[in-house]
Amino acid sequence: MTTPAGWYPDPSNAAQQRYWDGNGWTEHVHPPVAAQPDENAAALSYASETAQYASETAQQGTGAVDAGTWADTSATGVPGQYSSGHEAASAAAGGGTDPWAGAGAQHNAGGQGGDWGVGGIHTELLSPRYAEVNSGERVALQNPFLLKVLLGNDVLARQGSMVAFQGAIDFDHEGAGAARFLKKALTGEGLPLMRCHGQGELFLAEGAKNVHIIYLDNAGLSVNGRNVLAFEPSLSWDIARVQGASVVAGGLFNTRMQGSGWVAVTTKGEPVVLRTDQPTFVDTDAVVAWSAGLTTSLRRSVKMKALIGKGSGEAVQLAFQGNGIVIVQPSEGDGPPTAQS
Repeated sequence: MTTPAGWYPDPSNAAQQRYWDGNGWTEHVHPPVAAQPDENAAALSYASETAQYASETAQQGTGAVDAGTWADTSATGVPGQYSSGHEAASAAAGGGTDPWAGAGAQHNAGGQGGDWGVGGIHTELLSPRYAEVNSGERVALQNPFLLKVLLGNDVLARQGSMVAFQGAIDFDHEGAGAARFLKKALTGEGLPLMRCHGQGELFLAEGAKNVHIIYLDNAGLSVNGRNVLAFEPSLSWDIARVQGASVVAGGLFNTRMQGSGWVAVTTKGEPVVLRTDQPTFVDTDAVVAWSAGLTTSLRRSVKMKALIGKGSGEAVQLAFQGNGIVIVQPSEGDGPPTAQS
């Protein structure tokens, strides 16, 4: 990790800041200033506390620093460099059989702890990288695989997608209605939904798939029902036939979202978003969603060789024309959904 030049907490004196010129610490120091929301600065602040604590425990004959953290220690001498906390502590303390014992336990007595530990637990998982996102937005990505929703108004989510929540939140089965239930029975397309209501923070995910938030402004989106994770009830939805696709396994019918609001979709891997400024063709098993205003048709590319077992394996594609986008995942299907509505 290369740390840019700038003012950072002094590893030798927490009451001041010292200038890092990009290669090493200089002699220039000054009193602390208001912290900036910079990831490198946060990492260096975290590292400085770790180094100071390592020094204190070394004087007492023990070494207790966060195992596997970004640390500025006597073992590395470079801010932001990754090192094993156990190794750094041992180097500072001149050895030791239990780097978590002694002064470390005393320092954290009563469940107290700084950035490097909470309630006696020391782990790199307490670094800012894994901290809860507090954007203040109604919906946000906690990470590429996890959706965070600030619940006040209800949210419709895929059954079984809740992985955690904080606050007072409850979950109820959300029926599809008689018409959509019949369409699902006839087509296999549909959304097994639950209604999430209450107050708090809700975390949703499905099979460690990538999560993407799409905002609709009085617009429509045709999306494979298997790829829908959650959406606002302000969006209307229904099961609709894909125009021009007379025989497409699993793609004859899709779920159409319409209105204003957000919808979170999942993809198996990082997707590509194609703008349909020229004729666009997509594998029917890889397509995730597309602008509802696009014209769709079925393109067949079966050749005579296929009749004798020498086909390409790419005999049918879904064609798109018009002004819009098509979202394609790097995977051709992941089996039928497990939840039932």
